[in-house]
Amino acid sequence: MQTLNLIATVTIPDEFVIITKVELEDLEKQTLLGKYWSMKDLEKQINKKHEWIKENILYPNRFRKILDIENGGFVYYPKSKGQTWSFHALKMAEFLDKHFTTIFSENQ
Repeated sequence: MQTLNLIATVTIPDEFVIITKVELEDLEKQTLLGKYWSMKDLEKQINKKHEWIKENILYPNRFRKILDIENGGFVYYPKSKGQTWSFHALKMAEFLDKHFTTIFSENQ
């Protein structure tokens, strides 16, 4: 077998930059820092309706004990009609990534 070593020049337009994957992940996290999602935002993030989200993520005890701010979590559960849900965006995104398989494999 033969090997061929090549040298190539690639021109990158000024509007683009090359960064490492780690830098990209850090930038993505920074965009969520200090941000909060509404239920509508969460629906857009996971492409599911609020009924499904409540039934499969927010109300099951195994998740609620992690999520509810009453238990030290990062989700505000409305206490009365008219109040809105509030989700700490970065922590909710991390939770969804960590529990993706459990959430979506058991509840399809």
